Amino acid sequence: MYLVNTRILQMEKIRLDIIGMSYSQSQSGAYALILGERDGKRRLPIIIGGFEAQAIAIELEKIRTPRPLTHDLFKAFADVYHIEVTEVVINKFSEGVFYAKLVCTDGAQEQEVDSRTSDAIALALRFNCPVFTYESIMVAAGILMEEEAEMMKPDDQKSENETGEQISFPDATEAELREMLQSAIEKEEYEKASKIRDELNKRK
Repeated sequence: MYLVNTRILQMEKIRLDIIGMSYSQSQSGAYALILGERDGKRRLPIIIGGFEAQAIAIELEKIRTPRPLTHDLFKAFADVYHIEVTEVVINKFSEGVFYAKLVCTDGAQEQEVDSRTSDAIALALRFNCPVFTYESIMVAAGILMEEEAEMMKPDDQKSENETGEQISFPDATEAELREMLQSAIEKEEYEKASKIRDELNKRK
């Protein structure tokens, strides 16, 4: 009976949505990507690097970069050869590490490609495809959250104007924020750009 139940848990897929990101409290320079089951209150926190967090935040905020990032290049390459990522599956959790796979098709054949979970999520956003995991992984690594913590709360909401004077995002005018946003994008400071975009969105 135990073997049967375990197999059912492994086969049952659960749809996940991105809830948000927060700065990791356990690893310097890392972020906690929070995924949540669509029809439940369980959350799956995954520690990812700054570069991958940036790639995810840029696509979430729909920030257009002057040059394609690695995940954008992958998407463009796949489009040229008519390859589509139809879904991402977080299929393994071992010793604190999550593993994932990309389910891809060229219209004739379907293939599965191993991927780091952070890269898989960044690509899922660009291909607009669903993300799944298994019930067994939610049981092993999921946490139940009654209330959502504030995500992506910046530690420092300050920038500099052209004279080098510190400007607090909340105190800046909308025009100043748009100038800072454009400048951050041109300098490829995408983490800073996403914070400025957050402040602009608050004012809508």
